Amino acid sequence: MNLLDGGFMVRALEIVSTLFVIALGLLCVSVLVMYVVDVTQTRQAIRRNYPVIGRFRYVFETLGAFFRQYFFAMDREEMPFNRAERSWVYRAAKDLDNTTAFGSTRTLSPPGTILFVNCAFPTLGTDAAEVAAVTIGSGCRTPYTTRSLFNISGMSFGAISRPAVQALSAGAARSGCWLNTGEGGLSPYHLAGGADLVFQIGTAKYGVRDERGRLSDAKLRALAAHPQVKMFEIKLSQGAKPGKGGILPGLKVTAEIAAIRCIPPGEDSISPNRHPDINSVADLLDTVHRVREVTGKPVGFKAVIGAYGWLDDLFAEINRRGVQSAPDFIAIDSADGGTGAAPMSLMDYMGLPIKESLPLVADKLEEYGLKKRIRLIASGKLITPAEVAWALCVGADFISSARGFMFALGCIQALHCNKNTCPTGITTHNPRLQKGLNPTLKSERVASYVRNMVYEVGVIAHSCGVREPRQLRRFHARIVGDDGYSSALQDIYAPAEAPSTDVISRTG
Repeated sequence: MNLLDGGFMVRALEIVSTLFVIALGLLCVSVLVMYVVDVTQTRQAIRRNYPVIGRFRYVFETLGAFFRQYFFAMDREEMPFNRAERSWVYRAAKDLDNTTAFGSTRTLSPPGTILFVNCAFPTLGTDAAEVAAVTIGSGCRTPYTTRSLFNISGMSFGAISRPAVQALSAGAARSGCWLNTGEGGLSPYHLAGGADLVFQIGTAKYGVRDERGRLSDAKLRALAAHPQVKMFEIKLSQGAKPGKGGILPGLKVTAEIAAIRCIPPGEDSISPNRHPDINSVADLLDTVHRVREVTGKPVGFKAVIGAYGWLDDLFAEINRRGVQSAPDFIAIDSADGGTGAAPMSLMDYMGLPIKESLPLVADKLEEYGLKKRIRLIASGKLITPAEVAWALCVGADFISSARGFMFALGCIQALHCNKNTCPTGITTHNPRLQKGLNPTLKSERVASYVRNMVYEVGVIAHSCGVREPRQLRRFHARIVGDDGYSSALQDIYAPAEAPSTDVISRTG
């Protein structure tokens, strides 16, 4: 038979065409099935918001583990958070195994590297203690006592979306940590999950302002009537933009957000760069006293430390007035803190990082005899157990994080926070993108992140020979110097607190 016979060629072409049509049909059906599956599932926001195409993200993420070493950044090179840090949070939030094999990819020689000092006789599991309860504002009419160690820092409704707030609120309630409202006021979504709340009073006083923008006692009382509102935080400054107030672009100021903030919808929400009525340390203490008297609840302030001479003035004035005049807590934010929108000149260059400011403030409190009166909260890129343990060693009583919890919600560091185009639905008010964020599922991940964080900080503490994390002290950690050799934190910083005899005996 002649293979070039015309009839044979026609038949062959018909078979090939049929097979092509079948293959194309199967491909179309497969794409349609994947599309339906993606838009109806609620576990992965990227796939729901970007059906079919979003699947490539996970393919590339998997292949990236093989290609990064040749073409892309290594695990610990990305900014502001590297892949190793993000991966730990993702696994902790999903309650996956966080063990690693073969050896650490963390280089131990660069200056500033933190090393913990393991004890020859670590704490047995049977000897480990539950994280101790701490009371904030013991002199208030309604003090706040909590065992929470790791908490959710300020993210306002406006900067983040409705389902994100709902997930954080429910997750905080499930894990027993607190949720800071951020400066955008108290929304129904903060209350919905049942979490303990810290109400933040920003420079624009959203949620507690009168018709002229001044602090309103009546609104403070109304907020304090909510049993979930446990404390009030006066925000002086935040890490990403010290000296600049909050910035919420008009495209994110919906009618609902505008109503909560008492501002016009669709217009940029720009907070003053400081509280107009707080011009000195005396004014600050007067405002703390006023809010505490009106609400009956603990009151503190949040600040980035740059110039620090004012701390001496503040603590001296407290001692002059009496320790009852002190703020109940101070939240220290790092210069490398995050935000939805900030000028690069401030984000890159203004303020001190937490590694300098936290020990400085802890030492000042000890110097003035106020360490036990004023609780210290540390914030700023502390998203892994080692960073949290370091903060406890240096003198923090609590740690709070915003971006760590954004990763727990599914953030992929797309850097679209200020554009209303966040692909995971966390920082956007676009309903199409928000639908990818399932508050019920994500609340479980928030709770898992907190639970695994506290557990692994406990692992570090037990390896250092103490029974629970708040017993960590500066002699439990070392820091690598310029010569490549490490020195104890207690030798680099003055001790913030004299170690107790039982802690010394356990750690040698």
